[in-house]
Amino acid sequence: MKKLNRKSRVLAAVALCALVAGTAAAFARQQMASNRAASAGRPEIRVSLAGAVAREDERVPLEKAGAVRPGEVLDWTITSLNEGDGAAREYRTVGMIPKGTSLVAGSATAEYDAAVTYSIDNGKTFSAQPTVEERQPDGTVKTVPAPVSMYTQVRYEWAEPLGAGKSLAASYKVRVR
Repeated sequence: MKKLNRKSRVLAAVALCALVAGTAAAFARQQMASNRAASAGRPEIRVSLAGAVAREDERVPLEKAGAVRPGEVLDWTITSLNEGDGAAREYRTVGMIPKGTSLVAGSATAEYDAAVTYSIDNGKTFSAQPTVEERQPDGTVKTVPAPVSMYTQVRYEWAEPLGAGKSLAASYKVRVR
């Protein structure tokens, strides 16, 4: 029964990630609203999230994969398409790292040299290298890099505007616990 509950939780976490696309789209619209005055036209960003699982040397789309198992690696891709007639300046998007999974270190990549930062506090703050305080044997407290198992989000920020009719892709991998 415990194993079924774990699978159910992982499937729920995967379903939650599918909702990230909608959340990212809302975030993108909010970002673009502040930039409309500065651009010649109006950006309209469509964000989509696709997931796949690595099985037997192939990538299986999550919608066809069925239940995911502990140890499997999920590959998430966030695609942002500017369907508007103006550039999206200071564009950024955020991917969730669902509960029951851990980020695969070094797996976050993006097109066009995006700055990648991570959150360990559910998106309140982001850092290229999140840290935590760790109590030492002598009682002192030392700031150390947070383990990737603590990461809750990955954020991508592009310095160059996302032009009208252009798209960007960013990806990251998580391992099911």
